[in-house]
Amino acid sequence: MAEFHELGKTGEELASEYLRNKGYKILETNWRKGQLEIDIVALKDDTLVVAEVKTRSTSYFGEPEEFVTKAKQKNLIKAANRYINEKDLDFETRFDIISVLVKGSQYKIHHIEDAFYPTL
Repeated sequence: MAEFHELGKTGEELASEYLRNKGYKILETNWRKGQLEIDIVALKDDTLVVAEVKTRSTSYFGEPEEFVTKAKQKNLIKAANRYINEKDLDFETRFDIISVLVKGSQYKIHHIEDAFYPTL
């Protein structure tokens, strides 16, 4: 189990670095409130970006982004609402998925902007 958590942590660090290099300002990583969690909260051109990071060591069972289920999306939307309310923010908000495939010291990042939209 520790190896799984270590892989996830590595993926989140790589994703944060990737976003910084693309001009994003990282506001939070691993933000938690109760059961709600956001992997990365960032700001880019007056848009608040809520990013879910999925890291895998293989795509044998599917690409990492395919594992962001509707239930996970719903929880991310709830978490984003809580974060925005607590921080009293007023930005357009976008939900991204960053998939990271890690094999040894090699990795591949796939950033999906506007991966899903909050539903009413």
